[in-house]
Amino acid sequence: MKAVVIGSNGQLGTDLVSSFQHRGWDTVGLTHADLAVEDYDSVRRILHSVRPGVVANTAAFHVVPKCEEDPLRAYQVNALGPLNVARACNEVDAASVYFSTDYVFDGAKLAPYVEEDCPHPLNVYGTTKLGGEYFNLAYSRRSLVLRVSGLYGRIPSRAKGTNFVMTMLKAAKERPDVRVVDDERLSPTPTSVIAERTVDLLEAGAEGLYHLVSEGDCSWYEFAKTIFEALQLKTPLIPVHGDAFPSTVRRPSYSVLRNSRLEVSGLPPMPHWRDSLLDFLTPRNH
Repeated sequence: MKAVVIGSNGQLGTDLVSSFQHRGWDTVGLTHADLAVEDYDSVRRILHSVRPGVVANTAAFHVVPKCEEDPLRAYQVNALGPLNVARACNEVDAASVYFSTDYVFDGAKLAPYVEEDCPHPLNVYGTTKLGGEYFNLAYSRRSLVLRVSGLYGRIPSRAKGTNFVMTMLKAAKERPDVRVVDDERLSPTPTSVIAERTVDLLEAGAEGLYHLVSEGDCSWYEFAKTIFEALQLKTPLIPVHGDAFPSTVRRPSYSVLRNSRLEVSGLPPMPHWRDSLLDFLTPRNH
């Protein structure tokens, strides 16, 4: 089976390429220099040339404040991009895999969201990613949509240049103290685990919408505290309310997802966020 990974030099894309190759898939990685998902002709031309069986689309405009500043760009990449990929996938009879976000929810439920819950995004990023979900599900004959949360990996995010773990390590070295919000809850998840479960789902013939996050949940402060304790960082870590970091962007204070469809799939469950983080931080993984 041949797989194409769009955004192969990004945080998730890099791990997807590795997972596909490790499992024996013929894998083609594509970067923004190879194609732009918002350009249908570009997507169509390359997919017709490669003729893959699966296309995993990790391309995203995901710097949340910038999405508010440039909603057209966010819509072109996060919504129209998946539509273009889905249409081109149909032409070559390929499955279309789209990675979405916990930010499609507003947090009002205050209990883990399942796939059947009604989305209600609070910002441009979440709204455009939800549009990408709908386009992929509606236009791809073989659609797989995976909602993920709090990603971190070995390769920094291409757009952000970092991830939360890297940000904490840098802050601990450079600041007299580190302040982290303790009133936003989520399920932070390493990209390596998402990549492995994505291949599991594809090899099992899964289609439709799945949540794919670490088990359990924590605040950003609890996540940071675990990092500091595991690495014995001495810089004071201080929990603060979200108001300490004023922003014009509305974000859900509770975006915990439950992997309810994965739980009944017969596939291995996702590991707990703490176990995954400690494994990520062990020296043998560096």
